[in-house]
Amino acid sequence: MTTTAVRLTSTDLHVLDLGDTENRFSPTWLDDVHAALDAALASPAPLVVTATGKFFSNGLDLDWLGQNPDSFGDYVVRVQELFARLLTLPLPTVAAINGHAFGAGAMLAIACDWRVMREDRGYFCFPEVDIDIPFTSGMAALIQAKLTPRAAVDSMTTGRRFGGPDALAAGIVDAVASESDLVERAGGFVAHLAGKNPDTIAAIKATMFADAATALRSHDS
Repeated sequence: MTTTAVRLTSTDLHVLDLGDTENRFSPTWLDDVHAALDAALASPAPLVVTATGKFFSNGLDLDWLGQNPDSFGDYVVRVQELFARLLTLPLPTVAAINGHAFGAGAMLAIACDWRVMREDRGYFCFPEVDIDIPFTSGMAALIQAKLTPRAAVDSMTTGRRFGGPDALAAGIVDAVASESDLVERAGGFVAHLAGKNPDTIAAIKATMFADAATALRSHDS
């Protein structure tokens, strides 16, 4: 089967496609996402983050970690740096959640300014409580910076799988849409923000999310 790697397409909006596999956070995948963000910043425009197929992202690359256990600490630092970068990116950002978003994949969506989820397929889930992997302080700070206390407790301590309508009701996402309308609906959240000064956006986000960004960039997270 031919697979699609991370790619960025740009017109009036940047659309970052995370791929068409499970889009797990392998070291190469992390490199590719950072390269795509670099390209987006070279020509500032609002950014839609999405994927192709069944998954938005299934999060950490557990197979790679199993083969490289001595790299766990450095790997977590890299993952959290991506979250911090997206959280404070000097562009308006929106996640178009096309399919399953689990664990770190769900956190990637949370790091965006807005979220639109497919209404008829896919789950948003923090499974950490069921797989006995507690959140780092940085990951917890990221989630709590974006969700209400009620939504944070309901999603972080239960392992609940939220479909699109339930995620909307909980305030985890800002809208739902059909698969065919998903990217267009997501783009509607940010298209009108084209032309905003990136330096100003960067300063505002750095202030808004200072605690979460600091926690994510702490090697003690």
